[in-house]
Amino acid sequence: MTGPSWLAVGLAGLMLLIAGTCAVRLAIWWRRGRGTEPDADGLHVVMGAAMAGMLEPRLGLLPDAVWRVVFVAGAAWFGWQAARAWRRGSPRRSRCAHPVPHAVECTAMLYMLLPARSAGRGAAMAMPGMSGTSAVGNPALALVLALFMVGYILWTTDHLAALSRVSGPSGGQALAPRLAASYKIVMSIAMGYMLLTMVA
Repeated sequence: MTGPSWLAVGLAGLMLLIAGTCAVRLAIWWRRGRGTEPDADGLHVVMGAAMAGMLEPRLGLLPDAVWRVVFVAGAAWFGWQAARAWRRGSPRRSRCAHPVPHAVECTAMLYMLLPARSAGRGAAMAMPGMSGTSAVGNPALALVLALFMVGYILWTTDHLAALSRVSGPSGGQALAPRLAASYKIVMSIAMGYMLLTMVA
């Protein structure tokens, strides 16, 4: 499957916008102590920047090797958080409420970085199907990861609908929960699209 260049550029712009939004959320958390998931927001800052560089190589900020280290660390962190939550029955208040999807997102990022092409500084990955490079790895795994993204989109959409049914202040300190759910949906759509371009 070959993706149109305008779609890649548009998605890259959205990923940068999401990365910036998450950076603002982190700054608000740092300054005011508003309720966020700082580890998840931090992940989405780096994920947005990395995905923008994958979709539009001119936006690549770091070498692929650096991104791999970042997402290995992210997968380990969220995997550890998931194991702790499973053992204790619920995650600690200061940690991510749903670490498993973020661990899978890190795994998907690592998978997408495998067929990376070193160009120039080695900063950007050319998406298979978008630039003519051939995919490396197991297409079945890419399909499984894409299907997970579809499931995560549906789950997050259901969660967003539940938030919209709540009238008035919820009494919690969560910082813009509808916005957070919305950008997770957009990021999952982009990631699913990128994974599907690797299958064909």
